[in-house]
Amino acid sequence: MGSMVRPLVIAAAQLGPVQRADPRALVVERMRALLRDAHGMGARLVVFPELALTTFFPRWYFEDEAELDAFYETAMPSPSTQPLFDDARRLGVGFCLGYAERTEDGHRYNTSILVDPQGQIALRYRKVHLPGHAQPEPWRRFQHLEKRYFEPGAGFKAVRAFGGVVGMAICNDRRWSETYRVLGLLGVELVLIGYNTPVHNPPAPEHDRLGDFHNHLVMQAGAYQNGTWVVGVAKAGCEEGCEMIGGSCIIAPTGELVAVCSTRDDELAVARCDLDLCLSYKRSVFDFAAHRQPHAYRMIVERTGAMPPGSSASAESAESAESADRDPDQEP
Repeated sequence: MGSMVRPLVIAAAQLGPVQRADPRALVVERMRALLRDAHGMGARLVVFPELALTTFFPRWYFEDEAELDAFYETAMPSPSTQPLFDDARRLGVGFCLGYAERTEDGHRYNTSILVDPQGQIALRYRKVHLPGHAQPEPWRRFQHLEKRYFEPGAGFKAVRAFGGVVGMAICNDRRWSETYRVLGLLGVELVLIGYNTPVHNPPAPEHDRLGDFHNHLVMQAGAYQNGTWVVGVAKAGCEEGCEMIGGSCIIAPTGELVAVCSTRDDELAVARCDLDLCLSYKRSVFDFAAHRQPHAYRMIVERTGAMPPGSSASAESAESAESADRDPDQEP
């Protein structure tokens, strides 16, 4: 392989389980150890999981607001995370961190931040695709109340950082092709994704055996179809009796896995990534300016649920799309 033109050493910093009794300070110490190890391997960017600072609390139904509030950060850096920011600045290493955010005016988000090697927040992203349910479902062994405890973020953003164009997504976002396409239209060359994914899916247990396959499938497809690197990082292992998948990985714009974690504990997967590898795909098969046909995609933003052909709503939608596509000078 020839010499890299725009090399960036990236570490996917997987975390093992965080139990409910674990104080934030203990979790941050684990993250600091991973950051230092990654720096020792030459990493300039370390990616941590979704909701990294606490256990995955949407698995419980809370009626006590104060009990729920204890899982959220109201400022970043917070007193408990300040040592991580200090280490990053001292070592000249940036990081991506997922956490639960409560704003001053009371909004709650599932959030990730990108922190540059100077310890400054370069980008904040709030999860768009919230899975699970809003009302308690006692039949589940574990709840998944993300729709209750968070509101959807406003959209996807990218920033110039680490020598390239960087965007973020969180957990369930990775399953939706629109996530990568919007970031692709922003020219992204690196997408950072944290996740906490249970092995067991109560509404569809037949999916359980495919969890690891689906996890990699969606990120590899997103990487290839948008000519971008993708880094996916899990909080894994048995957390409060709930088994979570691992499989933290770094994926090239080719769609190939170039580094994968092999445990479900604290572990690093590190790769030297050439951001210029994106160009081979962005300038050929996926040259958006040359090949995309947005007039044919209008339904994607006009319709939420599927409508099979023959339904009255579907017919109306097709008619309005047809009239919108018609050449204004053409006879009806």
